[in-house]
Amino acid sequence: MKMMDCKDVTRLMSERYERTLSLRERLSLKVHTAMCIGCTNYGRHMDVLRKAMARLREGKTSDER
Repeated sequence: MKMMDCKDVTRLMSERYERTLSLRERLSLKVHTAMCIGCTNYGRHMDVLRKAMARLREGKTSDER
């Protein structure tokens, strides 16, 4: 299995919200993020932003958690 670069990993991190990733893609993400703090942080930031957007769509504010 070829090691993915950060550009490929961040693309897949975005795509995982739009489609189901293959087993190979999921494993590649896990291997890369185990070694790359930058991509790990990027994934965490994406998760936070998606949750914040979901709360906004529901009409909730940060005070109403």
